[in-house]
Amino acid sequence: MDADTNRADYRLAPVQFSRLAKRGILLGLSVPQLVALSIGTLTMVAALYIAGASGVAWTSPIWGTTAVIAGIPIGGRKIVEWMPVVTRWAWRSGHEQLTYRRRIIRPRPVGTLSLPGDAAALREWNDPESGAVMIHDPHAQTLTAVVAVSHPAFALLDPDEQHRRVVGWGRVLAGACRSGRIARLQVSERTLPDSGTGLSEWWEGHGINDDSWAATTYRDLIERAGPAGERHATTIALSLDLSAASRQVRTQGGGMRGAATVLRQEMTALTGALRAADLTVGGWLTADELAVILRTAYDPAVGVDLERHPLVGRSLATAGPVAVAESWDHLRTDSAVHAVLWISEWPRSQVFPGFLSPLVFTNGILRTVSLHYLPVRADQAARDLRKKKTELISDAHQRTRIGQIEDAGATAEYDDLLHQEADLTAGHGVLRTTGLICVTAPTVDELDAAVASIEQAAIQASCETRRLVGQQAQAFTAAALPLCRSV
Repeated sequence: MDADTNRADYRLAPVQFSRLAKRGILLGLSVPQLVALSIGTLTMVAALYIAGASGVAWTSPIWGTTAVIAGIPIGGRKIVEWMPVVTRWAWRSGHEQLTYRRRIIRPRPVGTLSLPGDAAALREWNDPESGAVMIHDPHAQTLTAVVAVSHPAFALLDPDEQHRRVVGWGRVLAGACRSGRIARLQVSERTLPDSGTGLSEWWEGHGINDDSWAATTYRDLIERAGPAGERHATTIALSLDLSAASRQVRTQGGGMRGAATVLRQEMTALTGALRAADLTVGGWLTADELAVILRTAYDPAVGVDLERHPLVGRSLATAGPVAVAESWDHLRTDSAVHAVLWISEWPRSQVFPGFLSPLVFTNGILRTVSLHYLPVRADQAARDLRKKKTELISDAHQRTRIGQIEDAGATAEYDDLLHQEADLTAGHGVLRTTGLICVTAPTVDELDAAVASIEQAAIQASCETRRLVGQQAQAFTAAALPLCRSV
């Protein structure tokens, strides 16, 4: 009896994710679908009143096309929903915005990051008090700082310890929701080639280099095996919403100094919450450390050299890529090719903590898993939940009145909504989560093979992924760079 009781105490509790909301504005139709169908209906009615049945026949190409693009899906989206993506891609292609070349001769303005696309507007601010670098986005009105964290292998912990750490991480996310000033949290877990410096440092400190056969063999083994390995690095980026924190910024003196003071308060609170969750905080990244991350994201081949030579390549002014070429489904940078996958569906059934292990422990593949958390204030989350509940109930009555059969998806979405409302009442936070996976390889063929392996690992993790197209450059900055960028 005692053994059974102890086994029950150490049993992990499964968790379940909310389904991706696919409910439209009216009868399951999205805004683009309603616009297309409205144009087709108005065309048919106008032709019927003007020219009768012959007018309806003459205008059939118009209303027939609108019906087709509003009802036929391609790649998980309706044709009409592809139009904004295709239109933006065609506009960028016509204006030659798919390629980027750094102008090495012309210097950049002081304080700017040498990044392509819309990320070129980012500015750096070196905080004199904390020593951390803060990235200012003047368009999104955010100020971002990045912290490096480390943790023991979650899969090797006992169930009770795993449960305790999951609860601690939940408190971290709940604190971000209560703040009201945090725009986004980005957790990035990436793999990168290991230069072998860790093995070399251990050998220098603990080894006996007496020129014996064993010492020579061991030293040669370290030199050959070290660069062939890979290591994992985890960072958490904290983005301050300057619009929401405008009053506090003015109280602290205004400007970037006032914003940096407010962000330091959030950084202190996050550091304490992370330590309470038994995560080892490595310190907030300086400009040199962030420059290495940005540089190795675009040019992974140079990562080993940067680690072996700590005085080279540590400037944010030159941390960006030299050349970028964007294609429909991948992005080519200095020494690698990248593809970004979107986690379109989280596990629908109950899973246990650590379900992402197949994705995290993929061997031989350079990839970055980024989770973007958008905190929602408790009052705003309560209003959104009440609004969604009212819409779901109204849609159910509308379907019943017109004789449409109630499907299980709508019922499951309503149950998820009730579960979120119960969690909010119990004091938990509501966050909108986006998962992105950036896969990197030297060539296109190797990239396709790596993407196939990652997709298979996602299936093992009970997740569904979708390869983003027409927006790989913007998706890369959101997935591979710890700058709290959105897609």
